[in-house]
Amino acid sequence: MRNRTAMRIGAVFPQTEIGADPGAVRAWAEAVEGLGFQHAVAFDHVLGAGTASRPGWYGYTSDDLFHEVFVLFGYLAGVTRSLELVTGVLVLPQRQTALVAKQAAEVDVLSGGRLRLGVGIGWNRVEYDALGAAFTDRGARSAEQVEALRALWTSPTVTFEGRWHRIEDAGILPRPVRGRIPVWFGGEAEPVLRRVGRLGDGWLPQRPPDEAARAAVGRVRSYAVQAGRDPSRLGFEARLKLSEVPEAKWPDFVAGWRDLGATHLCLSTMGMGLGTVDDHIRTLRSTLRELAPIARE
Repeated sequence: MRNRTAMRIGAVFPQTEIGADPGAVRAWAEAVEGLGFQHAVAFDHVLGAGTASRPGWYGYTSDDLFHEVFVLFGYLAGVTRSLELVTGVLVLPQRQTALVAKQAAEVDVLSGGRLRLGVGIGWNRVEYDALGAAFTDRGARSAEQVEALRALWTSPTVTFEGRWHRIEDAGILPRPVRGRIPVWFGGEAEPVLRRVGRLGDGWLPQRPPDEAARAAVGRVRSYAVQAGRDPSRLGFEARLKLSEVPEAKWPDFVAGWRDLGATHLCLSTMGMGLGTVDDHIRTLRSTLRELAPIARE
């Protein structure tokens, strides 16, 4: 299926590789916006696991630098003008729902309506334990969280009674400038696909545009129809990890997702051995020049 409109192209903020210098963070964001990228994607981790007590640990560790995503976006809201700010993804079930509603609304207000909230359930039990959040029911809990978030974003006061949440005649200010912040889901398990179809504004897959992806896109749309929703209104954002896909295959990756109906594409320069912000920007510049015509056909 060919998408009727050009894919919007974004870049992944390489926060584990450019450090904590606010000047470098600003330089990356301003350069990305100046190159014509339409959104910036940032990952979320609150804690990294220490490896001394966990031999064989796989994944991010306490040596990996992660900016707190809402604080980061508050800063980027002030140094950019048009760049959409996307969490890709916020580990929603390990955070307090009402506080997320408040933080997200604040970023949306400060950025003039430029926040897109990508959410997922995460994988790192160490973070969940340290943040006092249950790990085993995180998937189902995230669906209820989205319902509570939307209630808080759209109503002056909310009374909400769920399995995990109880809000009695309370509300947040400021509320989002658009009334409701778009919520996209990350993950590829079947319950995630059902949540996208039933609740989401879009899906954030991280896979090649193969037959499994085609089938998953079809199931998401089917779940939307079952929920009485218009599947054509759902967004799909492909992520091209430049370090993992051979360069000769980059055009095929983009064309493949374009033909599956992807509405968005983001490029990740992480893991390429790039040492500076300038290195990341040079790579993004040349890659955008090559791939934008394909994404926008």
